[in-house]
Amino acid sequence: MHTKAFIAAAVGLGLLTLSACGSSDSGSGGDSKTVTLVSHDSWAVSKSVLKDFEKRSGYTVKVLKDGDAGQAVNKAILTKDNPQGDVFFGVDNTLLSRALDNGLFQSYDAKGSALVKPEYRVDQTKHRVTPIDTGDICVNYDKAYFSKHKLTPPTSFADLIKPEYKNLLVTENAATSSPGLGFLLGSAAQYGDDSWQAYWKKLQANGVKVVDGWEQAYDQEFSGSAGGKKAGGDRPLVVSYASSPPAEVIYADPKPTTAPTGVSYGTCFRQTEYAGLLSNAKNTKGGKAFLDFLLTKEFQQDMPLNMFVYPVIQGAQVPQEFEKYGRQAPDPETMAPAKIAADRDQWVKSWTSLVLK
Repeated sequence: MHTKAFIAAAVGLGLLTLSACGSSDSGSGGDSKTVTLVSHDSWAVSKSVLKDFEKRSGYTVKVLKDGDAGQAVNKAILTKDNPQGDVFFGVDNTLLSRALDNGLFQSYDAKGSALVKPEYRVDQTKHRVTPIDTGDICVNYDKAYFSKHKLTPPTSFADLIKPEYKNLLVTENAATSSPGLGFLLGSAAQYGDDSWQAYWKKLQANGVKVVDGWEQAYDQEFSGSAGGKKAGGDRPLVVSYASSPPAEVIYADPKPTTAPTGVSYGTCFRQTEYAGLLSNAKNTKGGKAFLDFLLTKEFQQDMPLNMFVYPVIQGAQVPQEFEKYGRQAPDPETMAPAKIAADRDQWVKSWTSLVLK
């Protein structure tokens, strides 16, 4: 499951006890035939697809997984003068401004960028990042619980504060989790600058439970997931992804005929991930070739069943499991990167004071 939990926006760069220089043996060094990809821990690709790129391009790909998404972004910023690799994958729209403002990437307009759907394009004048994938952060529900209690699952943010859903929702800490932050941003987009805090006061009064990260929320607290069932989770509502129900089917043994979980599509916030050529990359030519590869149909159609995200290029197909057991949100909340950049840290600070006091 594509978790993307991270060390938070509110924490800031200063608290990371990291060296500001990259390790000489972790980058591509003087070997121009090696391309080093720096990413969060959720990076995954089929071996055959990666081998095909290596055979066609002549480059060998080295992957450096550097923790969760926010930790990887912050470390990449601290090591930008002597980067650990050539390409960084995994900065999403919630933290994109931090990466750009700190000069993490150099310009490159990847081949195939014209195929990227317009709604995912950003930074069109400088081309410092390339959109790679997208997904929706949404409340998931346990179908069996709601059927047993003859209760209709919530369909919107407003439903979650109704008495019938009291003590049912678990979400992640917006200061330590990517889906937690996405859920906060979704509520801010829904209710606006002046009213999102009032919404969270009502959500808190209705018994929302906050845990540190996605794995704890989904695999321990949520009654609808395979892990949650084993752990005795008692919360039938959880902040997760729209692609979580297909994952519950694909990884089940035996596979059920229908997904055991559903998605409350009126609670969704759209998340997009980007990749870029690192400033001071040692192998810029190889890095550019790898960015081109990330926008090929071969890679884009390989992503869904490896990272449980959706492709961003026109014409790329998604697996039938995604169509059968889950779908992208038809009308998710979104927020302009400039708005996120301007308000993110203050919103997280205010949310922390309000919800975790």
